Amino acid sequence: MTEKTYPVTDDELFRFAELGRQGSTLTVLRHARIAERMGLSGTDHKTFDLVVQSGGPLTAGRIAELTGLSTGAVTGVIDRLEKVGLVRRVRDPEDRRKVLVAVVPGAAERFAPLFESAFDALRETLAQFSPTERKAIERYQNVMLEQLRAEILDNGRPT
Repeated sequence: MTEKTYPVTDDELFRFAELGRQGSTLTVLRHARIAERMGLSGTDHKTFDLVVQSGGPLTAGRIAELTGLSTGAVTGVIDRLEKVGLVRRVRDPEDRRKVLVAVVPGAAERFAPLFESAFDALRETLAQFSPTERKAIERYQNVMLEQLRAEILDNGRPT
Protein backbone atom coordinates (compact mmCIF):
# COMPACT_ATOMS: atom_id res chain seq x y z
CA MET A 1 0.00 0.00 0.00
CA THR A 2 1.39 3.39 -1.01
CA GLU A 3 1.01 6.30 1.37
CA LYS A 4 -0.98 9.19 0.03
CA THR A 5 1.04 12.29 -0.77
CA TYR A 6 -0.10 15.90 -0.95
CA PRO A 7 1.37 18.85 -2.85
CA VAL A 8 3.70 21.16 -0.91
CA THR A 9 3.93 24.79 -1.92
CA ASP A 10 7.27 26.59 -2.02
CA ASP A 11 6.01 28.85 0.78
CA GLU A 12 5.23 25.84 3.00
CA LEU A 13 8.55 24.25 2.17
CA PHE A 14 10.48 27.38 3.13
CA ARG A 15 8.43 27.92 6.32
CA PHE A 16 9.04 24.34 7.48
CA ALA A 17 12.71 24.53 6.49
CA GLU A 18 13.12 27.70 8.54
CA LEU A 19 11.35 26.12 11.53
CA GLY A 20 13.62 23.09 11.23
CA ARG A 21 16.70 25.29 10.98
CA GLN A 22 15.76 27.32 14.06
CA GLY A 23 14.84 24.19 15.99
CA SER A 24 18.10 22.52 15.05
CA THR A 25 20.17 25.53 16.10
CA LEU A 26 18.40 25.90 19.44
CA THR A 27 18.63 22.15 20.10
CA VAL A 28 22.38 22.18 19.43
CA LEU A 29 22.80 25.16 21.77
CA ARG A 30 20.70 23.48 24.50
CA HIS A 31 22.80 20.33 24.27
CA ALA A 32 26.04 22.33 24.22
CA ARG A 33 25.00 23.84 27.56
CA ILE A 34 24.08 20.44 28.95
CA ALA A 35 27.36 18.97 27.71
CA GLU A 36 29.28 21.78 29.37
CA ARG A 37 27.51 21.08 32.68
CA MET A 38 28.43 17.41 32.25
CA GLY A 39 32.06 18.37 31.64
CA LEU A 40 31.91 17.08 28.06
CA SER A 41 32.09 18.42 24.53
CA GLY A 42 28.90 18.38 22.48
CA THR A 43 30.22 15.47 20.41
CA ASP A 44 31.12 13.47 23.52
CA HIS A 45 27.70 14.16 25.06
CA LYS A 46 25.72 13.10 21.99
CA THR A 47 27.93 10.04 21.43
CA PHE A 48 27.25 9.01 25.03
CA ASP A 49 23.54 9.53 24.35
CA LEU A 50 23.73 7.25 21.28
CA VAL A 51 25.35 4.51 23.36
CA VAL A 52 22.64 4.93 26.02
CA GLN A 53 19.88 4.79 23.37
CA SER A 54 21.33 1.62 21.85
CA GLY A 55 20.21 -0.34 24.89
CA GLY A 56 23.41 -2.35 25.07
CA PRO A 57 27.14 -2.27 24.46
CA LEU A 58 28.42 -1.16 21.03
CA THR A 59 31.69 -1.65 19.21
CA ALA A 60 33.76 1.43 18.41
CA GLY A 61 33.10 0.66 14.74
CA ARG A 62 29.35 0.79 15.26
CA ILE A 63 29.70 4.08 17.14
CA ALA A 64 31.67 5.44 14.18
CA GLU A 65 28.86 4.34 11.84
CA LEU A 66 26.17 5.93 14.01
CA THR A 67 28.01 9.22 14.47
CA GLY A 68 29.78 9.59 11.17
CA LEU A 69 33.04 10.14 13.07
CA SER A 70 36.28 8.48 12.05
CA THR A 71 37.37 5.48 14.10
CA GLY A 72 40.29 7.55 15.41
CA ALA A 73 37.94 10.29 16.59
CA VAL A 74 35.67 7.69 18.20
CA THR A 75 38.63 6.26 20.13
CA GLY A 76 39.24 9.73 21.57
CA VAL A 77 35.57 10.15 22.49
CA ILE A 78 35.51 6.75 24.21
CA ASP A 79 38.71 7.60 26.10
CA ARG A 80 37.17 10.85 27.38
CA LEU A 81 33.84 9.21 28.30
CA GLU A 82 35.71 6.44 30.11
CA LYS A 83 37.88 8.97 31.96
CA VAL A 84 34.79 10.72 33.42
CA GLY A 85 33.19 7.39 34.38
CA LEU A 86 30.33 7.27 31.87
CA VAL A 87 31.37 4.23 29.84
CA ARG A 88 33.76 1.33 30.14
CA ARG A 89 35.37 -0.99 27.67
CA VAL A 90 34.34 -4.62 28.07
CA ARG A 91 35.15 -7.82 26.21
CA ASP A 92 32.43 -9.20 23.95
CA PRO A 93 31.22 -12.37 25.72
CA GLU A 94 30.68 -14.07 22.35
CA ASP A 95 33.99 -13.03 20.75
CA ARG A 96 36.68 -12.24 23.33
CA ARG A 97 38.76 -10.50 20.64
CA LYS A 98 36.14 -7.75 20.33
CA VAL A 99 35.92 -4.80 22.69
CA LEU A 100 32.56 -3.24 23.40
CA VAL A 101 31.68 0.13 24.90
CA ALA A 102 29.13 -0.18 27.70
CA VAL A 103 27.40 2.50 29.75
CA VAL A 104 28.45 2.43 33.40
CA PRO A 105 25.38 1.53 35.50
CA GLY A 106 23.78 4.72 36.86
CA ALA A 107 25.84 6.99 34.61
CA ALA A 108 22.92 8.31 32.58
CA GLU A 109 20.82 8.85 35.70
CA ARG A 110 23.53 11.10 37.19
CA PHE A 111 22.61 13.75 34.63
CA ALA A 112 18.82 13.35 34.56
CA PRO A 113 18.27 16.62 36.47
CA LEU A 114 19.88 18.51 33.57
CA PHE A 115 16.99 17.41 31.34
CA GLU A 116 14.10 18.20 33.71
CA SER A 117 13.45 21.65 32.22
CA ALA A 118 13.30 20.13 28.72
CA PHE A 119 10.71 17.57 29.86
CA ASP A 120 8.70 20.30 31.61
CA ALA A 121 8.72 22.43 28.44
CA LEU A 122 7.73 19.41 26.33
CA ARG A 123 4.81 18.57 28.62
CA GLU A 124 3.66 22.21 28.58
CA THR A 125 3.92 22.32 24.77
CA LEU A 126 2.15 19.01 24.16
CA ALA A 127 -0.70 20.11 26.46
CA GLN A 128 -1.55 22.76 23.85
CA PHE A 129 -2.37 20.10 21.21
CA SER A 130 -5.23 17.62 21.02
CA PRO A 131 -4.46 13.89 21.04
CA THR A 132 -5.19 13.82 17.27
CA GLU A 133 -2.80 16.70 16.63
CA ARG A 134 -0.15 14.98 18.76
CA LYS A 135 -0.43 11.86 16.61
CA ALA A 136 0.19 13.96 13.47
CA ILE A 137 3.16 15.69 15.11
CA GLU A 138 4.57 12.34 16.25
CA ARG A 139 4.18 10.88 12.77
CA TYR A 140 5.96 13.90 11.27
CA GLN A 141 8.80 13.58 13.80
CA ASN A 142 9.18 9.85 13.10
CA VAL A 143 9.34 10.39 9.32
CA MET A 144 11.95 13.14 9.77
CA LEU A 145 14.00 10.93 12.10
CA GLU A 146 13.89 8.04 9.62
CA GLN A 147 15.21 10.34 6.89
CA LEU A 148 17.96 11.73 9.13
CA ARG A 149 19.03 8.23 10.21
CA ALA A 150 19.17 7.09 6.61
CA GLU A 151 21.32 10.07 5.69
CA ILE A 152 23.69 9.64 8.64
CA LEU A 153 24.00 5.89 8.21
CA ASP A 154 24.71 6.37 4.50
CA ASN A 155 27.99 8.14 5.37
CA GLY A 156 26.48 11.59 5.12
CA ARG A 157 25.33 11.28 1.51
CA PRO A 158 21.90 12.90 1.09
CA THR A 159 19.18 10.38 0.37
